[in-house]
Amino acid sequence: MAGALTVHEAGATTLTNNKVGESKASCGRGEKRMSDRKPVVAIVTGASRGAGRGIAIALGSHGCTVYVTGRSQQAGDHALPGTIYETAQAVTAAGGHGIAVRCDHADDAQVEALFAKVAAEQDGIDILVNNAAAVYDELTIPGNFWEKPLKLGDMIDVGIRSGYVASWLAAPGMVARNTGLIVFTSASGAAHYSMGPAYGAHKAGIDKMAFDMAVDFRAADSAVASVSIWMGALATDRLLAMIAAEPGKYAYLKDQIETPEFTGHVIWALYSDPKLADLSGQTLIGAELAVKYGVTDEGGRQPPSYRDTHKVVPHVPHPLIIR
Repeated sequence: MAGALTVHEAGATTLTNNKVGESKASCGRGEKRMSDRKPVVAIVTGASRGAGRGIAIALGSHGCTVYVTGRSQQAGDHALPGTIYETAQAVTAAGGHGIAVRCDHADDAQVEALFAKVAAEQDGIDILVNNAAAVYDELTIPGNFWEKPLKLGDMIDVGIRSGYVASWLAAPGMVARNTGLIVFTSASGAAHYSMGPAYGAHKAGIDKMAFDMAVDFRAADSAVASVSIWMGALATDRLLAMIAAEPGKYAYLKDQIETPEFTGHVIWALYSDPKLADLSGQTLIGAELAVKYGVTDEGGRQPPSYRDTHKVVPHVPHPLIIR
């Protein structure tokens, strides 16, 4: 129900040693936007922890106002650490303005209330990052899909459908303002087998949605862009626990891992690109975008691309359009 929506704005905090800054890219267009108008407004879904948390903090480091959504409000709400309030505080500490909104993306009414709140408080939404997904630990256990819990299929609801709903709510305002970027956080499992059909359907589905949404934006003669970004293996609590539990299976990932903030800096560089429209509809490899825009990860690392490590590249949809 919409009444379940809970909001918290993180107070101003000073961060004296902002390591996130090591991954910043210099992007003139974005800097001009920030100086000419109110801060860029972003919504990052599923941001209590993991990729969503890192992306939100990175966008905060570029001065963005970031609405952080998720269900975890206190320790113990999830087996892994992290809450929406902690992320919002970290966004503010990084230099932005973090606003935590408790939102279950399986509940359309709560999502509608989220967007109504943002519309009431801001001039518009500049960046939407669709990251929320129903990910369970059983995803990585051995076995065929019928031998694993049926709940793994929830990723098709909170993952594909939830991204569609959020984009559907964001699009009218973006089109009216003729600006905006919708991002889906994806991975190479869209193009090869990875952890079963539910995971693969989720990643392939959001890649295709980014393409189809771009077709509609162009048909409306709109400058709004939509893309899907393949992230690499992320140094999240979940993955680090997997590596520790099965080093023989996952230890190789240590040399390829990306910090959760890395993709956030890539998204900022992409948003700041004057030629963003040329990339709309594409599924892009985050590591390759980083090279293009001069973004490095923590410690100056340049994470590798799936193209180099696994010889895997995104599918390119056929240009045929049927309306």
